[in-house]
Amino acid sequence: MFTVKELAPLFSKGNGATNDPIQIKSVMTDTRMEKKQSLFIPLVGDNHDAHRFIMDAIKNGAVAALWQKDHDLPREIPTEFPVFIVEDTLQALQETSSFYLRKVNPIVIGITGSNGKTTTKDITASVLQVKYRTHKTAGNFNNHVGMPLTILSMPPETEAAVLEMGMSGPGEISLLSKLARPQHVMITNIGESHIEYLGSREGIAKAKLEILDGWHDGCFIFDGDEELLASCYNKPNALACGFEEQCDTVIRDTLLEENRSEFVINNKQYKLLLSGKHNVKNASYVITLAEKMGLTFEEIQAGLNQLQMSGMRYEKHAGKEGSLIINDAYNASPTSMRATIEMVAQLTSKQTKVLILGDMFELGSHADQLHKEVAEAVTEDIDAVYTIGEHAAYIAEGIKEQKHNIELKHFEDKSSLGHHVSRRLNSDTVVLIKASRGMKLEVLLNDLLDE
Repeated sequence: MFTVKELAPLFSKGNGATNDPIQIKSVMTDTRMEKKQSLFIPLVGDNHDAHRFIMDAIKNGAVAALWQKDHDLPREIPTEFPVFIVEDTLQALQETSSFYLRKVNPIVIGITGSNGKTTTKDITASVLQVKYRTHKTAGNFNNHVGMPLTILSMPPETEAAVLEMGMSGPGEISLLSKLARPQHVMITNIGESHIEYLGSREGIAKAKLEILDGWHDGCFIFDGDEELLASCYNKPNALACGFEEQCDTVIRDTLLEENRSEFVINNKQYKLLLSGKHNVKNASYVITLAEKMGLTFEEIQAGLNQLQMSGMRYEKHAGKEGSLIINDAYNASPTSMRATIEMVAQLTSKQTKVLILGDMFELGSHADQLHKEVAEAVTEDIDAVYTIGEHAAYIAEGIKEQKHNIELKHFEDKSSLGHHVSRRLNSDTVVLIKASRGMKLEVLLNDLLDE
């Protein structure tokens, strides 16, 4: 990665051998994990302060550390052990990642959006690695701590870095964009996630557009079907993707099957190992970017063919009695929940379709109404809907008002829900589990999966 000596110009104050060419090969923030030749960065949170674990860090492989100046240095630290004294270790983590990103100097792709950013990140990395040595955000390491750690885990030979940028409030994506300075950026869509903090979809759109604050040189790819992004058509190097004819990249002739999709872009037919119109649109962003980066149709299709998704996103499992269990419990918003319900309704391999739907978080005063509106996606192709959570009960209420002949039941606890669904499984049943991550509905898999 870099040496201790290379950090000296970044952090002028220090103790020990801060000008020695000691090799640093990784970054440590959790002292419970052994990391040889690592830089220890002790972060301070609401309920923890990693500074007190400095000796554990040294024992587990740290060869240098950053240290917040308002903390006393323990006397037992070896005299020669390099310690850089900084104002704030979180800010220093971000500065270190920015330094390392400039050192490696890959093409940087920044991706944000209310929904679909992780899927789009995975598709982007899969396609670009056909031609470039590619590094991508792991899991949901997409915030002011996670993105710097993603950058600092990047191999030195990386040629393209695909960075997911998340947020919970205004200003956060601006910070990430200025830190990463992406050549190319994408906004996948504008949904309702974080409306609790941003007040409206207009506020969400404004926050997502902060990704342009650090953008330079390359293209800006966005959802051309979204009215709240209509002003983006006038921006230089902006490319709209979508199903509407005004888009620069128009998706045509879409065929949705149970485990795959086919569609046409620029007179070329692509195949995607995911179903759903929303995933086709996510792929269109990547195809548009890949063409701009010089990949051929054959290279792009090869990348789509090797796609591997991040965990708990539309994971398919073998359930009891030959059933199919779809775990999509990593996260949820009204937009993504409706899209996933529509995908299940289109499945042809199973005739009995069961939905387990839980609360979606960070919707604030809009929560009850936005949950109720999810019912619009539930058609008579669905046989049963089971809800759990304070707000998810409004989904059932919305379905009742539609007067569909659907079995509805609200549960107060996961154990009762799991046992109830388990008893109705058979070889012709598919069950979707969908909720925000905080609901932890993946525990239901214990009752539903074939052991």
